[in-house]
Amino acid sequence: MNVLAEWTALVCRELGIDPATIDRDELLDLTKEVAHGVTRPAAPLTAYLLGLAQGAGTAPPEVVERLTTLARNWEQATTETLGDK
Repeated sequence: MNVLAEWTALVCRELGIDPATIDRDELLDLTKEVAHGVTRPAAPLTAYLLGLAQGAGTAPPEVVERLTTLARNWEQATTETLGDK
């Protein structure tokens, strides 16, 4: 077992989460896109906010995909927003 899998299993056990409900690769892809497309500190913050939303039941099923797309298009979105002002 690799370190990431061991850590994930340990954290899931500590938090009372079924590891089968976690799509680790999808979450890692999201944080990679946020770190590279937005800014590094936004990656753990985004993951935390996502966890809060999922825990509160307010995160739609496709939320990770939507956030990943937002991060990939961050520069374009901010350019368009600033261009409107």
